[in-house]
Parts: sequence; C-alpha cells; structure tokens
Amino acid sequence: MRVSFGVNIPKGTAMSQVRAFVVLCAALLIATGLLGAGPASAAQSRIVSVENNGPQHQRFTVYSASMDRNIPLDVFLPRDQSRPAPVLYMLNGVAGGEGEGNWADKTDYQKFFANKHVYVVTPLAGGGSYYTDWQRVDPKIGRSKWETFLLKELPPLLEQRFNTNGKNAIAGISMAGTSVLNLAVRKPGHFQAVAAYSGCAQTSDPIGQEFIRQVIEGRIGADMTKMWGPLNGPDWRRHDPYVNAYKLRGTSLYISSMSGLPGPDEQIHSLDDLNPKMIDQITLGGGIEAAMTYCTLNMQQRLKQLHVPATIVIRPVGTHSWGYWERELKASWPQIWAAIR
Repeated sequence: MRVSFGVNIPKGTAMSQVRAFVVLCAALLIATGLLGAGPASAAQSRIVSVENNGPQHQRFTVYSASMDRNIPLDVFLPRDQSRPAPVLYMLNGVAGGEGEGNWADKTDYQKFFANKHVYVVTPLAGGGSYYTDWQRVDPKIGRSKWETFLLKELPPLLEQRFNTNGKNAIAGISMAGTSVLNLAVRKPGHFQAVAAYSGCAQTSDPIGQEFIRQVIEGRIGADMTKMWGPLNGPDWRRHDPYVNAYKLRGTSLYISSMSGLPGPDEQIHSLDDLNPKMIDQITLGGGIEAAMTYCTLNMQQRLKQLHVPATIVIRPVGTHSWGYWERELKASWPQIWAAIR
C-alpha cells in the first residue's frame, strides 16, 4: 500500500520539531497497521513455559515462529550447570516422540545421561515430517519447518538459557536417522558429531524415495511431494545426504544398522513369547532393518570414495527396534563426546 500525506511545514520550524513530527507520524502508522514495524513486530520464537519433572529433567514448551505453534521438548540437564556443556539433540522416529514411541519411554537414556556433562534435547513432535522444511502445508503433517526450528530458532534460545560451550551433536533413529544426516548437510559445521541409527541416507533415488513413501504416505497418509516437491525435482537432491556427503567432511560420523536377523531381543522361550508384537518385530522389523543395512553399505562406499572419515557399524543380528537403538546410543557415545567435550 502506498500512503501519502500533504503536510506544510512553516518556515523557521526547528529541525528537532520536524524530526519529532516524523517520528510521531511513523508511530501512528505502525499502530494503525499502515506501515510494517519490521522484524521486531513479527512473532518471535520463544520459550513459553518450563516444567520441572525431576532434578535434571525439564519439559519445555517452545513457540516456533516458522511453524506458528508450540513444540514440546524433553530437556535433560547436566548435574553441574556451572561449567559450560555441549548440547545433544536426540530425534525420535516416525511417531515423532508423540505417545510412547520416544527415547524416554522406550530406553533408559535418562539414567544413562544422568552423569554425563551434556544438555540432551528431544522434540516430542514432528511425526512423519523427516524433520525438514516442507514446501507446502499438508493436512496430516501441518506446517512443517523443522529445519528452520532446529537449526535457527531453537539453538539461540538454549544458548541464552543454559551455560553451553557452543558445540552441538545430533542423533536419530529410523526416519530421523535420515534426518540427522540431512540436517548436518544443510548446515555444515553446525554439528560436531552426528549419529544415525537405522536410517537411509538416500533420498533422491527411486529406492530411497520408496522408503520415504512407506513412511509419509504409508504410515502418515500425507503427500510426500509436498515435502520437497516433484520426485525428480532439485529439492530432493539438495536434501540427499548421499549426494551431498562431501558436506559431512569434518563432522564426526557414526552410522549404524543391524542385519535384520533375530538377535537377543527376539528370543523365543515359549509359545507365549510368540505374540503378535514379537512376530511383527521379527518379520516387519527384520525386513525394514535389512533394507536400512542396504542403505548403510551404500553410504559407507560413498564416504569412502570421497575420503570422508566415518565409523560405519553393521551388527550381525538385530531388528528395527528400540533395544538395539539403545545399545547403539551407548556404543556411539564415546565418539560423540570426544567431538563435543
């Protein structure tokens, strides 16, 4: 909108009076909405509330300006907060941590980190989103701007509130095993360490896109082309950790998967153990994990070709399930800690 005013300023009027008049007019225009107030007038991402759930456990509610909604977070604190500590972001799988499918309910990670000098931050939302910025809003996913939230909005809020040392790491399982690599590619150097458990780094080839289809369309019922556009479009390649693996150089990488064969968590001692949940874990979980191992082997070869150092672990047994991811977290922690301490 173009707004003009005819104003006659009498000769001899002091310049200070003119300035005061201009400032007053601008204030009135802002108040009436005729003139934008600039960035300061826009809603800002902020910590809305903090709930204490234990000596080292807090539940944050953070308003995301990019998504225009509140995001719940589990935050675990180091015992000694007087000393600077790094931040480890822990992402959940396809359910986004909503309900019981999250690190806190499925593993002992709260106990594991109780004596670790690190802030652990876990979003409890983002199911099916791949923790990325979607091009368009989808009724099932909503307005998804997770890349913006995790890389731009949330970090300064944590730095303002906590005594951090400026170093960050990120870890994720399954769907988020893809996401953590993608986030590291999207902002090289932001994360000193990345741990991807049972994910697939490929996103722009037909095989990788089929895995994504099974998550977004099969599990969530959303339209995957609303995420990065047409499947042959450039945004898919821009978000492909396999294609952009050279951007991971200098990041401490831990990438793991299991073979898909039954392991210690699939032991059958009686017919009672062969329940529907166990059958799914052996058949469906085994098949998914075998597919993730295919992706892990491909990423291993890609990183080797680029001479990008990485720890690649493929376990001889294990399915796509929480018990193995808990073990991988503990196995990868020494490497993560060495990069962020």
